[in-house]
Amino acid sequence: MTDHRRIIAELDPAPNNNDKRGFWEGHLPSGYKFVIADDHPLFRGAMKQALSGVGDVTTILEAGDFESTKALVAANEDIDLLLLDLSMPGTSGLSGLISLRGIHSAVPMVVVSAHDAPETIRRALELGASGFISKSASMDEIRNAVRTVLSGDITAPAGMDLGIERDPEISDLIKRLQSLTPQQARVLGMLAEGLLNKQIAYELTVSEATIKAHVSAVLQKLGVDSRTQAVILLSRIGGDPLAAVQ
Repeated sequence: MTDHRRIIAELDPAPNNNDKRGFWEGHLPSGYKFVIADDHPLFRGAMKQALSGVGDVTTILEAGDFESTKALVAANEDIDLLLLDLSMPGTSGLSGLISLRGIHSAVPMVVVSAHDAPETIRRALELGASGFISKSASMDEIRNAVRTVLSGDITAPAGMDLGIERDPEISDLIKRLQSLTPQQARVLGMLAEGLLNKQIAYELTVSEATIKAHVSAVLQKLGVDSRTQAVILLSRIGGDPLAAVQ
């Protein structure tokens, strides 16, 4: 059975809106706002029902591509949790996480992916994810992971040894990426999208001189001399997650 079908097969009956047992008895409390970012509508629907908890009080927003995800994160400052697929139109791998962290660093972001090798999970957590949920996880495991993150902790698949980074170049790159400010991370993400300084300045409503300063700082922190080199370096951690761990 595929991961998507497994989740759909485990869906609970529609929740009873009169059930107010609350968060720690298997339901999410009212008032939370979630974003589910995944390009498979069926999977988004399954996740939405899994997270509904106490019914229609909780707000759950959906995005099917990276541009829509960025727009939702930028427009909703009160998001409590973002559930992010690693591979969808507009992004691939951990570069999307880096870019979104630049847009709204205070929002807990949980990666939800079928690419659940220990290296991918560890690198996601090191780059700012609040957790990782495998698409092969059961509904109870998904709910428990969400509860863990909402309580302020980090979640990862149980019983998995994440190990340590064995590639010194990747280890150095992660440390360099961790040193970026949120705005610098956002600028780096936009460089990876191929935007010019003028276009980035327009998107961020700042002067082109400010963007040039950000770009210079990014290049310095990454230890490269050009925008092209920065994008190539980012692709090492931001490309296909399966390729990244080989």
